[in-house]
Amino acid sequence: MAPLTGITILDLTHVLAGPFASHTLQDLGARVIKVERPGTGDDTRAFPPFVDGQSAYFATLNAGKQSIALDLKAEADREIFDRLLTRADVLIENYRPGVMARLGYGWDDLSARLPRLICAAVSGFGQTGPDAGKPAYDMVVQARGGVMSITGETGGLPVRVGASIGDIVAGMYLTQGILAALYQRERTGFGAYIDVAMLDAQLAIQEHSVAITSATGKPPAATGARHPTITPFATFRAGDGFVVIAAGNDPMFARLCQVLGLGIASDPRFATNAARCDNHALLKRLIEAVTLGQTVAHWIDALEAAGLPTARVQDMAQVLRDPQILARNMVLNVAAEAGGPSFTAPGNPIKMSTLPEITTRAAAPALDGDRAAILDWLARG
Repeated sequence: MAPLTGITILDLTHVLAGPFASHTLQDLGARVIKVERPGTGDDTRAFPPFVDGQSAYFATLNAGKQSIALDLKAEADREIFDRLLTRADVLIENYRPGVMARLGYGWDDLSARLPRLICAAVSGFGQTGPDAGKPAYDMVVQARGGVMSITGETGGLPVRVGASIGDIVAGMYLTQGILAALYQRERTGFGAYIDVAMLDAQLAIQEHSVAITSATGKPPAATGARHPTITPFATFRAGDGFVVIAAGNDPMFARLCQVLGLGIASDPRFATNAARCDNHALLKRLIEAVTLGQTVAHWIDALEAAGLPTARVQDMAQVLRDPQILARNMVLNVAAEAGGPSFTAPGNPIKMSTLPEITTRAAAPALDGDRAAILDWLARG
């Protein structure tokens, strides 16, 4: 039995942050019912790339969920939604603040009617504050939250992080809040309201930037791949590509010097991490003068033999073939439905002794494709 077996999630969200959260909860055993807009459904159904007319983006986030299309302004659909609420444990939504209340499904109304229901809202700027009503996307909160100011090469243009961390991190915090509320409900019998802002989440993950700015009064700038407070901790050129070297303390740096044949471990310019940070540009030149003489594979073998953290910089095609990734069931096939296309999706990174390992994913739902099954479930009480 999975940890969340028996928990039902009503997911009114679309695109990424909310669906990412419900996807995680589903991997932990919850049943997820997507309540989608009639006609169009989740926006990501129209996102490329497509296989036989179906979105791979949608499939990777929504595989195994159920779909019912409801217009929450139509009386007949509201009646169905009200019945779903009585059977649900968690309601997730990502409308702009105030929309749910105008529809009659605000927290005050729902908690009075259904005291055990947990309501979770994810939005760009949260439910409170002067900018609560403003729209936001991933890039907006990466910019406003400071992430883009530290991403990219020194002196270069601001760069968005390649993964949609504005949405994904908010989805992770939303999941944590939901799990905490479920645990609390077991003790109190009452649900809770969870308010996660994408902007808040961007600040929460920037431990170094906050520490540096508050301690020195100067915000950090972009440093490329280099860590702002640990050296050497960056990418270095080898003869045929790049290798990551992460020597996180003085003993590791001493071992690195042995591997590279550099007699600088006790040099005052490099003997401590603080000194290495002050002289990072010089140290990088000294290291690359050596690493350029051999291949990435050579340095991976040599560094790993010395017990030093290292990696080659892989593209996604290489990642999907990585033996370690494959051994952990992190590349899964999304089953085809009714002769439709199959897709590839990430596996579940949460490995638990009480959680059956996921080795394949069920098909992503067709829009409103589970209406009959959901209505039958409601009829059976």
